[in-house]
Amino acid sequence: MRILTVFGTRPEAIKMIPVVKALEKCNVDQIVCVTAQHRQMLDSVLEFFSVKPHIDLDIMQQGQTLSGLTTRILDKMDQVLADTQPDWVLVHGDTTTTMATALAAFYRRVPIGHVEAGLRSFDLDAPYPEELNRIIADSAARHHYVPTEIAGDALRREGRKKDGIFVTGNTVVDVLLMTVDRLNNNPEMTKAIDARFAMLDPSKKLILVTGHRRESFGAGFENICWALRDLAARGDVEVLYPVHLNPQVQKPVNEILARMPNIQLVEPVDYPTFVRLMQRSYLILTDSGGIQEEAPSLDKPVLVMRQVTERAEAITTGAVRLVGVDRSSIRDNAVRLLDDRKDWELMAKAANPFGETPEYPVYPPDLWEPLRTRRYQNAEDLYASIGIPREEKPARLRQLAKNGELFGAPVGLFFCLDRKVGPPQWSDVGMYMQNVMLLAAERGLDT
Repeated sequence: MRILTVFGTRPEAIKMIPVVKALEKCNVDQIVCVTAQHRQMLDSVLEFFSVKPHIDLDIMQQGQTLSGLTTRILDKMDQVLADTQPDWVLVHGDTTTTMATALAAFYRRVPIGHVEAGLRSFDLDAPYPEELNRIIADSAARHHYVPTEIAGDALRREGRKKDGIFVTGNTVVDVLLMTVDRLNNNPEMTKAIDARFAMLDPSKKLILVTGHRRESFGAGFENICWALRDLAARGDVEVLYPVHLNPQVQKPVNEILARMPNIQLVEPVDYPTFVRLMQRSYLILTDSGGIQEEAPSLDKPVLVMRQVTERAEAITTGAVRLVGVDRSSIRDNAVRLLDDRKDWELMAKAANPFGETPEYPVYPPDLWEPLRTRRYQNAEDLYASIGIPREEKPARLRQLAKNGELFGAPVGLFFCLDRKVGPPQWSDVGMYMQNVMLLAAERGLDT
């Protein structure tokens, strides 16, 4: 069997490394093709993990447009498919490389396996254009390798064939643990990385920041920058921001944050360096999808600076909070975690829903129905809807969850109970109620 594995950006490369390595040990003829949609950032990942592509299309151009990028990938991938004659094509996630490669393979009737399939924000404008890219790849794919049951359920509700959906967990957890292991077993590498950031004050809490989403360009990025400036003004934190190379990110970041006290702006870093910085951080602010999946495995709270997320599972476990791009929302949620150690520990100890997927339950469709018809205002309203006296809630709720009878409760609460995460005392589930409402909105439900 010949498998053509295709990726083109740093995030894709990071998440496909475990797949590439696994296929190398199998009795298959694997051809690794990179489009190099991102050049420099992609190459650093390939070098670190000792992956040498068989085919490098070197697609990237300065100032490239989405239309131009798509047409170049379609044209060159069609030739690659003609030359290599694969039995299967593997793609990952939601990039333009993924979408265009899936189309090219579909046009040549080559079966497609889509790694990290099924994620949905239910908003074509966020993430843009990634939401549509992933839907197109899912539509073209024959096999869908989904990270969680929720992602699988999204595909089933769209009418995808059940026997083509495989729950695999997210490969980013595999590659993260591989990298942590290398850092732990190579103290010289770790020491060298730390030396590059000797300017960081160890007495201050480190806030690690990433931001690059197109939908936040303009006012959204300006709000993010002003919120970071507010936080740095506290004096007890230090903000470290590896700034994306896109000019629409560079301009507001440098205009608002350059030369500010307690703010360190640096060039983009390679993957092992970023993992080390995550280890050292107290809190992470990001609009990245991958970091939402990685940070919970390192016990780091994450505030997601986006209006919606296609990774609702991390919200329901409490490992991630969606704070939007409003200046006060970003600042206030960060301050809460900086000042309230119990709240920080609640997030830090939450389970990573992308790592142990086979243990997760399949959610019955009835579980979603209450979210379609009403809005829960508070904890009392929630308990009343389930029909459980407040004083009986801990034991009774857990019993119902174990028995699979908790169909009247929001999926977020059910998920938290099942994973045994959440507040030690179930006296206030306000945070989870907020997250459930966010989850409902992301899934296009009328709340």
